[in-house]
Amino acid sequence: MRLVDKVAIVTGGGSGIGRAAAIRFAKEGAKVTIADIDSTGGEETLGLIRESGGKAIFVQTDVRDSYQIKKLIDNTTSTYEGLHILVNNAGIGHSEVKSIDLPEEDWDRVIDINLKSVFLGIKYAVPELIKSGGGAIINTSSLLGLKGKSYQAAYNASKAGVVLLTQNAALEYGKNNIRVNAIAPGVIDTKIIESWRQNERKWPIISRANALRRIGTPDEVANAILFLASDEASFITGATLSVDGGGLTF
Repeated sequence: MRLVDKVAIVTGGGSGIGRAAAIRFAKEGAKVTIADIDSTGGEETLGLIRESGGKAIFVQTDVRDSYQIKKLIDNTTSTYEGLHILVNNAGIGHSEVKSIDLPEEDWDRVIDINLKSVFLGIKYAVPELIKSGGGAIINTSSLLGLKGKSYQAAYNASKAGVVLLTQNAALEYGKNNIRVNAIAPGVIDTKIIESWRQNERKWPIISRANALRRIGTPDEVANAILFLASDEASFITGATLSVDGGGLTF
């Protein structure tokens, strides 16, 4: 097992990629804190981990709120006496509209959840990672953080910001033995793509718009997150790993 004796936090762990990562971490020996604003989903993930013999707790968290992020990290370190891995995964999308038609409150919400939360996670986790002798931070960007898409202004901007924030943190904290990387998933089978699925005209195109001609699974993304969290990626930092079936080159 690759994460024995490691303590990990996964935000957005109540569903999708976050749930898959939390479960995979636990199977690899990590003690996991699941964070999500959705208590039902978070408790479900907790149950799945415990049923398979893993160690985990759930902390309901609004990742936009610095107080709740601090509480999340404090609960983790007081329960497990340390922190080694942070996965800043919580995120949302928004309706497809032209930039000038996007409500300001929708812009603010997407930026806060997708980008500000990553900043807050880094801000409050790094001191604990230093106390533990170092560790790894993995931030969830997106294929749409690497290239633009019409009608996705806030999402594009938030996920592109994650890429540069990842590089910034990697440069600042490498001397503390903290590696900071990002993943950039393409179209993955999660709740965030439900509106696309319902579009009978667009879905056949969107679902095959990559080199592999299919959508990905949360488990496939979790494999990449696990790699970046593990010692197998010990000389990788500041990188963004595309997990998109070749979508970036399509």
